[in-house]
Amino acid sequence: MRAILHVDMDAFYASVEQRDNPSLRGKPVIVGGHAQRGVVVAASYEVRPFGVKSAMPMARAVKQAPHAIVVKPRFSAYAEASEQVFAIFERYTPLIEPLSLDEAFLDVTASVGLFGAAADIAKRIRKEIAHELNLPASAGIATAKFVAKIASDLAKPNGQREVRPEETVAFLAGLPVSRLWGVGPKTEEAMKRAGLTTIGDVATRDVSWLEERFGAASAKHLWELSHGIDARDVVPDRAAKSVGAEDTFEEDLTGVEVLKPHVHAQALRVARRLRRAALKGRVVQLKLKFADFTLITRRTTLREATDDGQVIYRAALELLERAHEGKALRLTGVSVQLDEDEAQLGLFPAAAPKSSKLNEAMDRIAARFGSKAITMADIAGAEAPDDDDPRSERPVERPKR
Repeated sequence: MRAILHVDMDAFYASVEQRDNPSLRGKPVIVGGHAQRGVVVAASYEVRPFGVKSAMPMARAVKQAPHAIVVKPRFSAYAEASEQVFAIFERYTPLIEPLSLDEAFLDVTASVGLFGAAADIAKRIRKEIAHELNLPASAGIATAKFVAKIASDLAKPNGQREVRPEETVAFLAGLPVSRLWGVGPKTEEAMKRAGLTTIGDVATRDVSWLEERFGAASAKHLWELSHGIDARDVVPDRAAKSVGAEDTFEEDLTGVEVLKPHVHAQALRVARRLRRAALKGRVVQLKLKFADFTLITRRTTLREATDDGQVIYRAALELLERAHEGKALRLTGVSVQLDEDEAQLGLFPAAAPKSSKLNEAMDRIAARFGSKAITMADIAGAEAPDDDDPRSERPVERPKR
């Protein structure tokens, strides 16, 4: 029988800030950006009773909790703490599926013989995180990922909950249908119209009844989840399909000339990360969010796969010139879709592009002195996060230790 853990750090970014600054402990803390244009990155448990939560606009959060202490994010600190947390996970199993910096599924089925019952393993992991990192974590234990995730949510803060196989249906029965994976607001409303308000309501229905109302594929999915059936495996370190960088501006920007430095900086950041991971891609995508929050993406395909920032920038700039329409923008982003297949070898080895040596030299300088130590003249004044800022760059893959 499988043993699946879902371990989730509690208010992770806020907890790191409270750990590193003792004056913040026990205080209502909001980790967030610009007071008017930013969003809440994390909210400590002390500020949550006032309705403040992650992803809420900062302006609204500060209005609801004017007494809260606002702290700017320190993403390098969170990334370092995350690495330490995952290092503790790896003491117990290699089967770790990261969902973000602060949560993961762990398959400890094969670890039970070494470390004891799954609940004991979860307790040991949480104890080691608390002792070594001085951070709180919650855990859910079950035979299925779906159930383990809900169990950890209900165990928060700083707790754990085990759902045994024979308890699963009863455990899920009283929960709202919105807890079912894949049930969004529209599906939830349709289910309520059909008289289904709890997961238990779904579990008592026949699959054929559900099929008539929600279709064959959805019916089977909903019925299985309502019975705690989730056969998906824990998939370690899934590689990303693209590498990207994006920035939300402090003020809306208008005009290609004003936007160029930002797009250029994003292209260079993407290229650095591609080279760091020994990856290349042919499809360049530009993401634009306008002042009215309308979001569009445009893409182009290069003749050859690349990891060169100037090539990526020229492609992104061409997309920008065609798509921006002179409107004010609040965000731009550049990404490169990774090549899944190996490039076909030619009869004669191709000479390395002239830019390769320059890129290698810049990478060495950046590795030693930081990513802002050397840059292009046109982006020297442009504000951009460092390469270790998880906001602006989708991770390629968690580093192997």
